[in-house]
Amino acid sequence: MAAIKAEYIWLDGYTPTASLRSKTKILDTEVRSLAELPDWAFDGSSTEQAEGRSSDCILKPVRMVQDPIRGNPHVLVLCEVLNPDGTVHPSNSRAHLREVTERFVDHEPWFGIEQEYTLYKGLKPLAWPQEGVPGPQGPYYCGVGTDKVSGRDLVEAHLEACLVAGLHISGINAEVMPGQWEFQVGAVGPLEVADELWLSRWLLHRLGEAYGVTVSLAPKPLLGDWNGAGAHTNFSTKAMRALGGLKVIEEACQRLSARHKEHIAVYGAGNEERLTGKHETCPITEFRYGVSDRGASIRIPIYTAKNGCGYLEDRRPAANMDPYKVCARLIETVCAEPARQYSVPVTATA
Repeated sequence: MAAIKAEYIWLDGYTPTASLRSKTKILDTEVRSLAELPDWAFDGSSTEQAEGRSSDCILKPVRMVQDPIRGNPHVLVLCEVLNPDGTVHPSNSRAHLREVTERFVDHEPWFGIEQEYTLYKGLKPLAWPQEGVPGPQGPYYCGVGTDKVSGRDLVEAHLEACLVAGLHISGINAEVMPGQWEFQVGAVGPLEVADELWLSRWLLHRLGEAYGVTVSLAPKPLLGDWNGAGAHTNFSTKAMRALGGLKVIEEACQRLSARHKEHIAVYGAGNEERLTGKHETCPITEFRYGVSDRGASIRIPIYTAKNGCGYLEDRRPAANMDPYKVCARLIETVCAEPARQYSVPVTATA
């Protein structure tokens, strides 16, 4: 059997925004299950996760997918970071979501996350002129043609890589600002969506290396009359998806309103530059919700309103948010009180 390359991926300890790290482990046999993957140590003093005099941290594999870049039988391995004694490292935000998911499992929360990002070549977004700026926003969103979009080769390669890896990627589109794109993950459970968002982010950065393109998750990549970059988070529970669930969604919005500051605190660094009340956002100091309102904090989709059940879209998270923290905060706020019971579940996607 040829050597198997297992790419161990984890989040570092940088604040306020963690970065992805990875290194390759060579295995002598093909890996068929997560349980067959060994734990592995790394130098935490180089990732803001330990001091030099006691530098070892432990990588605990928690999710494995096919490596779409190296191909079969090689794998990508997402890991939690542990202390040497096996306890949860302070930088490990996944552990808290794992506990929250177990605590509120009866609510059956689903998530779908819309990841916006900006592609850069050097100091400017792709397709921007060396001098000045492109024409104003308008023709670029979901555009087609070299005068409207740039970077589609990387975007398509990323889509294909995510599909080969078995991630629940559900769509892509060019965004409002030139050089800006979006992909969507979900709807799946909280741990699945957060794990897969991190894996899909890693694939995007990794493929960017091959194309000589830098991927930015900055909430406001360019100041001025340009849209920022968000990670709109679609969320539902079993009660929201059931007949009569619109009432549960409205109650959830009231709970979210009461804890607006707590959510903003974990929705991404630099988000105040994006949430200005312009460019399809609500001001960061305000909270409101409404049907089909993309300028609200929470949008209730039109079909949710028409069907009387479905999901809500939290438009506040920034592109650089940690999905482990966002998903945990939404579940804790919305599901803290006993859910009302509704009849006959109906199909609704987040």
